[in-house]
Amino acid sequence: MIRAVVFDIGETLVRDDRYWGSWADWLGASRHTVSAVVGAVVAQGRDNADALRLIRPGIDVASEYAAREAAGYGEVLDETDLYPDVRPALAGLRRAGVRVVIAGNQTTRVGELLRGLDLPADLIATSGDWGCAKPDQDFFTRVLAASGTIADQTLYVGDHPANDVFPAAAAGLRVAHLRRGPWGRLWADDPDVVAAADWRVNGLEELIDVVTG
Repeated sequence: MIRAVVFDIGETLVRDDRYWGSWADWLGASRHTVSAVVGAVVAQGRDNADALRLIRPGIDVASEYAAREAAGYGEVLDETDLYPDVRPALAGLRRAGVRVVIAGNQTTRVGELLRGLDLPADLIATSGDWGCAKPDQDFFTRVLAASGTIADQTLYVGDHPANDVFPAAAAGLRVAHLRRGPWGRLWADDPDVVAAADWRVNGLEELIDVVTG
């Protein structure tokens, strides 16, 4: 029985369009170029920050992020960034008596913005809040503590094989791989992903049947 569902953030709950578009504008690259480079990085199974390093060789991503913030071009997140099934799915899970947690690799600022959206979730946390990031097992130790239940009653939902599926499974959690966004779609039928995921879903509302069925 699943008693808690924990959600990744980027390309699980929130579209990354605005994020990559803002980086393109900041770096003076076309949005098409950035999109294409991100796609190439995804196809190679590399870290998405490598896309920025390809566009601007030698970039210090952390320093450039801080410069953007200081210049007033920092992170923005509002209702339009959410996928349309987010609120119905989260609300449906809570009605089913499931604890709903949001926890992903994001900054503390994104955590603040998400909490400001008044989502139907019991807890919202980010890697910036916790001081550890996926795929580190310390992150999934924090996920399990936040779930309020045991590992095999906790379902982690995400799109990214290396950051979500494999480390969550290694931590003993149940796993749902979401076919959404570039990572979710490109790796949806990878044999290792198929083997590691307990469920493979095309949308978040399918999770209501998973926990009640």
